[in-house]
Amino acid sequence: MSVPAPAQLMAALEATWPAAATNDIYGWRLRDSSGAGKRVSAARALVPEAEVTHAEMAMQAAGARPLFQLTPDEGALDQALAARGYARRDPTLLYLAPIDTIAQKPPPVRLFDIWPPLAIMREIWAEGGIGPARQRVMDRAPAPKTALIARIDDRASGVGFVAIHDGIAMLHAVEVAPRARRKGVARMLLRGAGAWAQAQGAAWMALAVTEANSGACALYESLGFRVAGRYHYREKE
Repeated sequence: MSVPAPAQLMAALEATWPAAATNDIYGWRLRDSSGAGKRVSAARALVPEAEVTHAEMAMQAAGARPLFQLTPDEGALDQALAARGYARRDPTLLYLAPIDTIAQKPPPVRLFDIWPPLAIMREIWAEGGIGPARQRVMDRAPAPKTALIARIDDRASGVGFVAIHDGIAMLHAVEVAPRARRKGVARMLLRGAGAWAQAQGAAWMALAVTEANSGACALYESLGFRVAGRYHYREKE
């Protein structure tokens, strides 16, 4: 079981959290987020010689503010964007773990996988800032996929979304209600997502989190996740 390369993790990230539309042009992949955030709106270079000006013009013509997503192997492009006045934003870690180390069947009536999500699940996401536009990303992601709901004190307390691409289960949109934090809900969601993905035949589990989210990073590492890739954005001040 070979460890997925960073490029495979990026492909799984894009496949399981898809843009509303993509356009491959001038050596760039341009993405339409429909208001769903940076991950599904940033341009990605498809070839090393892609011209920044072409991407800028295409995004501006579409009414979008130029935004770029870069990985560590794109140093020349990163420097070129910095020279044009693009600031580095949201350095992000890609965590990875063998599914066998994460998967754990949750206690009875504590965690459920449900698709499509229930109204209460959508409410918890919305309260945490994952509104309708981001929820539509989950809706358009291809199967296999599911949503997760955790219960604590007989109340819906946390939610998450997981989808599989090329043997990699990618976890997104983990949100715990404020009243239920520090009660093990996030850990339960991670373990339960792993159990669901293992049953679907996934070999690996992965997720993306900003470097600044030290609390989440500590949780993931305590479960056996290790950093296997990185990316960041560039946008004008």
